[in-house]
Amino acid sequence: MNARTRALLATALVLGVAAGPGILSATAAQAPVVAPASDPALEAAIAGLPSKDATAALVRIGGREGIWRGTSGVHDLESTRPADPDARFRAGSVTKVFTAAVALQLAGEGRLDLDRTARSYLPELIPARYGTVTVRQLLNHTHGIPAPDFAGSTVEEWYANRFEVHDPRAMVRSATAKEPEFAPGTRQHYLNIGYTIAGLLIERVTGDSYERQVGARVLAPLGLRGTYLPGSDPRIRGPHNHGYQSMRLADGTTGLRDVSVWGASDGWAAGDLISTTADLERFTRALFQGRVVRGPLLEEMFTLPRVPDFKTGKDAAFSAGLSMKKLGGREVWGKTGGRWGYNAAIASTRGGERTLVYSVNSTDAKGQDMNSVALALMVAAYGPPTA
Repeated sequence: MNARTRALLATALVLGVAAGPGILSATAAQAPVVAPASDPALEAAIAGLPSKDATAALVRIGGREGIWRGTSGVHDLESTRPADPDARFRAGSVTKVFTAAVALQLAGEGRLDLDRTARSYLPELIPARYGTVTVRQLLNHTHGIPAPDFAGSTVEEWYANRFEVHDPRAMVRSATAKEPEFAPGTRQHYLNIGYTIAGLLIERVTGDSYERQVGARVLAPLGLRGTYLPGSDPRIRGPHNHGYQSMRLADGTTGLRDVSVWGASDGWAAGDLISTTADLERFTRALFQGRVVRGPLLEEMFTLPRVPDFKTGKDAAFSAGLSMKKLGGREVWGKTGGRWGYNAAIASTRGGERTLVYSVNSTDAKGQDMNSVALALMVAAYGPPTA
């Protein structure tokens, strides 16, 4: 890495603000396309990138309340050319919405029963100690199955193992070898493992791969040509803005490392989707309009289980595929996701009055706290959290 690049990385990390040729912000000459009018709050939310928290942001607001498009930041920190608004990115746990949608489609066809146990479909994989866990409990995170074990406990160790290919069945065996966290249906604990099993259920009842089923049932019908499931390929195919992660570098200092190339097979049906903001906006509209999951089964995605959260004791916040937050005095449904270098989200009011899709190239995408740029976008789009 040359001296100029190191200096830019240090500026972005330490000072939190960087300015240079080609950086796009809401106030730059190459301002975001805005229709029908500008939105100062949204513009402010993505201004000043790259910063210590993010290097780029792509945003789409839609619905009857108005349309807004915004792009800020850089394609990469070496060239500092403007971020590509049409770029692909890792959508992380937004993948769960696609997985839940396919599972609910299969339920509507009578091929998957939400009240039937996962063990009845996968008897060779799900042990008797988890014999009462139902398909519905997998989808709404009330199953009680703990997370599997992975090598490493720090971002530096995970980075060293970034090309490891994870087998979903091995992940399930690792998780189910442990004791349950709680009796199924009595608590909610948001984890990936339920969706790993859901992906395997989709394969079992269709006799097809999870990836082909998502492609045939969701991607192709909606024309989502910029969206795909990467399998074991650690690269993002096609145009993409680089993702960076703050971590300890080889010289012992803390700085930003380019993490654009990083395998996502540990996420699989729970978190490996790659997409664009345009595709996710189209998917969100179709989903909320009942054109992806049809009929009464769509309500599974808007029904929260009446159980407490496993960690906090608060009311459950996750349904089958989605989650709900009260923002600006109204319910906003959607899903966030994080993979190293990338945070993403889809959101909408129940009636589709206002939709939000974003990709934020976060410098700590899997940190404990929500990225500051992403949080500012949520508040700017819908208003502050309300009880």
